[in-house]
Amino acid sequence: MTDDASADVLPASAGSPSDTHPAHRTRRGIPALTAVIAVAVLILDQLTKRWALNALTNHPPRHVVWTLQWNLTRNSGMAFSKAQGVGPFIGIVAMLVVLWLAWNTRSMTSKLASVAAGLVAGGALGNLFDRIFRGGRLLHGAVIDFIDLQWFPIFNIADMAIDIGGVLFVIYIMLGHRRATR
Repeated sequence: MTDDASADVLPASAGSPSDTHPAHRTRRGIPALTAVIAVAVLILDQLTKRWALNALTNHPPRHVVWTLQWNLTRNSGMAFSKAQGVGPFIGIVAMLVVLWLAWNTRSMTSKLASVAAGLVAGGALGNLFDRIFRGGRLLHGAVIDFIDLQWFPIFNIADMAIDIGGVLFVIYIMLGHRRATR
């Protein structure tokens, strides 16, 4: 998933619409790739949360396989259900992260970084939607969690996307550092 060296440096004429340099085409496609991934994560996250609310409300946990079970919970705090009640603060941070990623995606040239940004942005938006629309007041809603491994805190699709995106960013940084030191 590494980009070729030409994708890291853009020609001086990259702003002209007639430029057909491969790096320019790659750079223009990066924000679109990030947006498609973010929207896909958001939709998948919200659909699975809707399913969890419909299928699991007022029911005991459902065994799936091995230690995996569906177990509906609501989290008004942050990761691992810590700091309950700080949802408004977490919601503001999530908005800032999404805005920062959207702004910085414009200058990305790496598909790996773009995928990572899309996963993190989509996950942040998925949990942000819960905080906005699943409560009585703005940003006071609880995040819907339902994937329970019984040996790890209960989570959702948005959480998975954020974690995977974070790991991909670390890989991207490590690969970029390795490329720069050669």
